[in-house]
Amino acid sequence: MSPTAVVLGVGPGLGMSIAHRFGREGYDVVLLSRRGDRHGEYLKSLADAGVQARAFAVDVRDHERLLSILDEIGPVDVVYYGPGATDLSDVPGEITTTTSDDARAAMNWLYPAVDVVQHVLPGVVERGGGLLFAGGLSAVRPMPVLGALALSSAALRNYAVTLNAALAEKGVYAGTLTIGGVVERGDIHQTVKSMPERFGSLAGHTLDPDDIAETAWQMFVKRDRAEEVFSAL
Repeated sequence: MSPTAVVLGVGPGLGMSIAHRFGREGYDVVLLSRRGDRHGEYLKSLADAGVQARAFAVDVRDHERLLSILDEIGPVDVVYYGPGATDLSDVPGEITTTTSDDARAAMNWLYPAVDVVQHVLPGVVERGGGLLFAGGLSAVRPMPVLGALALSSAALRNYAVTLNAALAEKGVYAGTLTIGGVVERGDIHQTVKSMPERFGSLAGHTLDPDDIAETAWQMFVKRDRAEEVFSAL
């Protein structure tokens, strides 16, 4: 039986690059994202590459449905957690105006990661698998304009590296991809590219999702570091 990799928050950029990279190594892939209307395209892309895949539509903040889908998927070897806000109008106010309500709302992207880990961890431990997370550069570099999102980014990063410390002796890897820049082919990339008058030029500020996915694979295989920082800023 082939190992299984679950990609949460899959989009046309990094999520699909992760799916293809693990798929090339013989993993069956399970895609989860809010927009089920795009799953047909994603599944065709993977099928054309010889990757077995299936997909489920779910908002990771829907606790009951998320856990129900994980039950339906069954035991997994690797989980990649990469969901987040894709609407730039949802970015909260900068840090000096951040309220406790803003902080709680931002943390809604962290709590599902904890739920997922708790749900899949027994199987991942049994298989000596791994947990990968994607977060923002504000976790390690002060970026006041991101406000409460910096708090949740830092929390997710800390969760990932602390998990790695706790699980290494059990043969399980956990790592985080700390991303600073606009990931090519992704939803935010498409939005920013379409409005240069608002966001300016993307020249020199983009990251290749295939390169990030390759690094993620190497991190998982070598298990020699819990974090890699990608910055085009």
